[in-house]
Amino acid sequence: MADPSREITELAELKRRYERLDLLYQVSNVIHSTLEPHRALELIVGEAVTAMRATSGSVVIVNPTTEFLEIQASVGLPADTASLKLRLGEGLTGWVAQTGKPARVDDVRNDPRYILARENVLSELAVPFEIAGQGRGVLNVDSDRLNAFDDSDEKLLNDLAALASNVIKNTWLYEQIRLKARWFEALFNVGQTITSTLNVDDALKVITREACDLMSAKMSSLLMLDESREWLDLRASYGAGSSYIKKPRLSVAESALGTVVRRKKPLQVPNVQISSRYQNIEVARREKLVSLLSVPLLFRGEAIGALNVYTAEPHSFSNEEVRVLAALAQLSGIAIEKARLYERIVDIEEQLRTNEKLSALGLLAAEVAHEIRNPLTVIKMLFHSLDLNFKSNDPRARDVEVMREKMEHLNRIVEQILDFARSADPNFAPVNVNSVVEDLGLLTRHKLTNQNIDLVRDLDPHLPLVMADVTQLEQVFLNLTLNAVEAMPDGGCLKITTRSVPAEREVPAQVAIEFRDTGHGMTRAQCEKIFKSLLTTTKKRGTGLGLAIVARIIEAHHGAIEVKSRKNKGATFTISLPAIPPHF
Repeated sequence: MADPSREITELAELKRRYERLDLLYQVSNVIHSTLEPHRALELIVGEAVTAMRATSGSVVIVNPTTEFLEIQASVGLPADTASLKLRLGEGLTGWVAQTGKPARVDDVRNDPRYILARENVLSELAVPFEIAGQGRGVLNVDSDRLNAFDDSDEKLLNDLAALASNVIKNTWLYEQIRLKARWFEALFNVGQTITSTLNVDDALKVITREACDLMSAKMSSLLMLDESREWLDLRASYGAGSSYIKKPRLSVAESALGTVVRRKKPLQVPNVQISSRYQNIEVARREKLVSLLSVPLLFRGEAIGALNVYTAEPHSFSNEEVRVLAALAQLSGIAIEKARLYERIVDIEEQLRTNEKLSALGLLAAEVAHEIRNPLTVIKMLFHSLDLNFKSNDPRARDVEVMREKMEHLNRIVEQILDFARSADPNFAPVNVNSVVEDLGLLTRHKLTNQNIDLVRDLDPHLPLVMADVTQLEQVFLNLTLNAVEAMPDGGCLKITTRSVPAEREVPAQVAIEFRDTGHGMTRAQCEKIFKSLLTTTKKRGTGLGLAIVARIIEAHHGAIEVKSRKNKGATFTISLPAIPPHF
């Protein structure tokens, strides 16, 4: 015969299990229908408090950066407890978090581990949970009653803790994905910004500003190696005060940041205000800098400096944060070298213009020598035909000798000038004209941008090679470009076109290069004179030597140049050069 009391007990147990499962089912449905983790955690704590007839409850997790226990959600606790932080092992909650064991205390007054968080608490139940193996948490409830919790309550709280673990894990995953998306977007924007900056100092300012924003840091700085590679100099900073800006330069061999450059590896310092590795502790204290992450600036495998971010609070930089800052540093290294290269290109452009002037002076001297030699030859012939023979004691005999010597002196000078001019003959080799045009765009981009001039290139991809002196051809193209810039003081468009011209009858195949501008143009008379003597000019300013040099060089290349222009309708210069036959 069945025992009625036993049946009642079993029935009560089944009922409690059903209620627990139903509660877990309802809670699970709700927490999976919301993307708000705080609301889900509050629901879990609230249901735990209700089901166990507790007075208050909370979800607490260990902050991986500070190692303090922090309340994530609570029910029934005073408002000021939200800021309560416990160390691992401190209080019942800290003990559970540290040991990974549950704690059920029937009377907290008799437990030395208990720390008062709310008045009138008599009993407490706390269970631990893990968060995807990355952290620890505690779900606890307490009551104003003695012996408030039993085994079934502990089971239910363990099940609810598992739900809390999943909520926090999903929240962390969501935050990581969201943060990564923001980082990728920020890196893309940073890449566009810093690679579009052509001045080194401007590039460095952009890099430090974006690093500070990307890492949510208090301050960012960029140090670069000097020419000796023995010292790191502060080149740019964002958020830095005067103490940091004025601090002494760092030795690569002796400083912590120097190790970043030497080893080409990132460095973290948890607290620069107390670290013996950090050289400027007093500066860090005045600037209120705490945690440091430094990554090397690399270009082509060589370290050129270090990019640093500082936080205002203790912070342990994650592997993702290190990778993000390293990616920014890599982009920065490219941007810095690009800006340096561009500055060199500007210098080279200036050198080319100087060389062009020197070449112009050489050609001018040659023309002057030609113009002098002809009348000098006539003078010498007439002088000899006069047969001026005077007696030795006649003063005129000495005058005649001086005249003869000076004419010979002038003749030698003229011959020397002509010999010098003849030494500049072209050094012919196969040349890809399209490559010269592309290089020209790089050389003149800064000037064209400043003048608000658009450069359009329409280059024939099947263009044959030409026999040319590449240096002289660059000089020709640069001259025509600068001539177009002068013709468009208020901006405009310069279009450079290359095309193949097939052979016709006795005329071999040609390569045509066309420079078309939208400038003020020229009259017919100016067009007729523009390639004439170096001693004439159609320009209001300057010497007018450039286009005469162009004509001379093209002539030496067995080519031709012509111009078409009308006043206020722009100008088109077309160069024709013999193409190298395909079987050459």
